[in-house]
Amino acid sequence: MAEVRAIIESLLFVSEVPLSLAKIKSVLAMYTHAEITEALNELRQEYSGEGHGFFLAEVAQGYQFRSKPEYGQWIRELKKITPTRLSQAALETLAIIAYKQPILRSEVESIRGVDVGGILRLLLEKRLIKILGRKNVPGRPIIYGTTQRFLEFFSLKDISSLPTLEDVGELAEHPVTAEGTEEGE
Repeated sequence: MAEVRAIIESLLFVSEVPLSLAKIKSVLAMYTHAEITEALNELRQEYSGEGHGFFLAEVAQGYQFRSKPEYGQWIRELKKITPTRLSQAALETLAIIAYKQPILRSEVESIRGVDVGGILRLLLEKRLIKILGRKNVPGRPIIYGTTQRFLEFFSLKDISSLPTLEDVGELAEHPVTAEGTEEGE
């Protein structure tokens, strides 16, 4: 069992994108599904503990090593990068696409009440959304949806991992302060 863990660990280490279980299985055909799953679970448990600067995340329908958030400032210093930030308008547009996909530009604009052409271009450039095709109606408008990069960016296992609209509504009704307690307590 130690060998399969070490092999999977090596594959995850060199991969720039999350590796799906199917991809891992295709490389490790000599191991059973159960052996691979058990090795992944052991790796997740091992790296979730103290003494490691990263952990094994299940994200974007696959597995990927990710640095722990508390070490982000040093990584940004090393890489000389600034975190990707999205405007409130871009986040609102992205949320509409995520929850309503597949969706047309006109439907997004109807919900937001403003033109979203520039925002859609930005989200396409950042690879957070993609063109799924064209609707078979006059004018053949473009249909949009989210990407694997969207799942990676927001650390989501899959699209069903999005909070429900009811959960989002509850958060808005009960704002939380930086200390994690509800306001007014």
